[in-house]
Amino acid sequence: MSPKSRPSRDVAAEITNLIIKKLEDGVPPWSRPWRVQGSGGRPLRHCGTPYTGINTFYLWAIGDAQGYRSRYWMTFRQAEALGGHVRRGESGSLSVYYSSFRKTEANPVTGAEKERSIRFLRHYIVFNADQVDGLPAHYYPPFEEPAPIDPSAHQAEIDRFFDAIPAEVRHGGDQAFFAPTLDYIQMPHQRTFRTMDHYASVRAHETTHWTGGTKRLARTFGKRFGDKAYSFEELVAEIGSGLVCAHLGLPNELHDSHASYVGHWLGILRGDKTAIIHAASKAEQAFNYLLSFEAEPIASQAAAIPEAEEPLAEAA
Repeated sequence: MSPKSRPSRDVAAEITNLIIKKLEDGVPPWSRPWRVQGSGGRPLRHCGTPYTGINTFYLWAIGDAQGYRSRYWMTFRQAEALGGHVRRGESGSLSVYYSSFRKTEANPVTGAEKERSIRFLRHYIVFNADQVDGLPAHYYPPFEEPAPIDPSAHQAEIDRFFDAIPAEVRHGGDQAFFAPTLDYIQMPHQRTFRTMDHYASVRAHETTHWTGGTKRLARTFGKRFGDKAYSFEELVAEIGSGLVCAHLGLPNELHDSHASYVGHWLGILRGDKTAIIHAASKAEQAFNYLLSFEAEPIASQAAAIPEAEEPLAEAA
């Protein structure tokens, strides 16, 4: 087959298939990697800029599957520019982004022309620093046994992050949820959690739900996902919790009360190969919104992009 006739890669399907496999294995890529990779945190470009959106979770999943310890990813040319070289036989991974073009269409009845923007996925190939020899030392994390994590080690960061967010939080009972009608977060008392890290993880989940309220990002999915919109919002909140936990340096686990959603998530992902990309984007938007309340935010507040007319249902 000649290069011109070679079919293009279905990158959305490749990404979705990997996420499905990780879910089936019981290892959501937004929950585990920063606990098993050498230096933790988000994947980084060669220049130190964090990846965002689906690239974060896809590269986390790849890194976890391959046992990579470095956070850094780069193209073949970027590795060479840094003085390194990709080892022979190494396979690259996808990094995706949206591009667009404008197309003019004529109405078949009136003949009137209308221009519209069409978005499409593009990709390039990146390699983890662990696949590259000869890079500067800081691209490779040191090999050392992980120290036990003190549950209170990150308490100052936890308090600073959540205290800045103007969400009403009520404590009591044995359920955690966001009530959109009265616009508050309900949490069990802190003493009922095994550790404050677990409390922060669940609160991050519910606070991600809070960002989708009508007074804030007005996040709804009824138009696109119909009766699966509730499960899709749960997926966004779970990914959002993962981002917050990574930001605070916390371990994040799939909370027991949300385990039942995994089957629904798999159904959504199998039915729509772009759904995980959409969910990661919305979680990233929610995370940036929460960061905007920090005294020195590291990301700008994302604009609200309502997608449907239906209100967000009460989310657990």
